[in-house]
Amino acid sequence: MKVLVCLSEWLVPIVIFYIVGFGVLSERPVFDDFLKGAKEGMTTVSGVMPTLIGLMTAIGVLRASGFLETVSEILKTPAEVLGVPVELVPIVFVRMISSSAATGLVLDIYKTYGPDSLIGNIVSIIMGSTETIFYTMSVYFMTAKIGKTRWTLHGALIATIAGIAASIFIGNI
Repeated sequence: MKVLVCLSEWLVPIVIFYIVGFGVLSERPVFDDFLKGAKEGMTTVSGVMPTLIGLMTAIGVLRASGFLETVSEILKTPAEVLGVPVELVPIVFVRMISSSAATGLVLDIYKTYGPDSLIGNIVSIIMGSTETIFYTMSVYFMTAKIGKTRWTLHGALIATIAGIAASIFIGNI
């Protein structure tokens, strides 16, 4: 473990010095290249910001309105039949939209049940094996100016369902 800590402390500075050194030896304008990349990054951020604000607002409205609790109550019986703990239903929906909002719900589960509980283990695996489908699609497709998503949503939903099923299975082992 000490080797990994030492390696992680030294790796980032070594990579930075390597990149800068390679640029200087190649007679590249390193600082100008850095500024150009920073400007492009800011352009990307300004293009993505409206989508991000809209998604975060939608999640706030869903949490404040009680919609997630209502959906959990409606899906309580089907979730129990499928072996899905009812406490995970809101996280499954929110995770498809926003990772940070799902993280907030996960922290609530950790406070209530503990991170080493069955539900804590399952939700941890869910967070690691699923993706924020709608956020990722909206940001990447908007940035790349792709209008037709074709089968992306279908494939992402199937992958998410598989990740949730695997999380429940692995968490129960």
